[in-house]
Amino acid sequence: MNNEEKITLQTDEGEFVDFFVLEETRINGMNYLLVTDEEDEDADGACYILKDTSKAEEAEAVYRFVEDEQELSDLFEIFTRLLEDADVELQM
Repeated sequence: MNNEEKITLQTDEGEFVDFFVLEETRINGMNYLLVTDEEDEDADGACYILKDTSKAEEAEAVYRFVEDEQELSDLFEIFTRLLEDADVELQM
């Protein structure tokens, strides 16, 4: 995943955590990222779906983990279709 974009999020405790973007999409005016915590493409990393909750006038994106089960399930299906031709296997 050397060509993948890396983003760094800050936790509520002030820790910085790196994630690597696998795919992104825009649905109903909202931006979503599929990210993993593993930089090595041959390793089994955990995947997360992040939602951009920032306002249009904000300079930086504000990402939150998608926690709603229905929204998560729907987005998982979309990202699975988007990555059909990629060398990535998604499991829920």
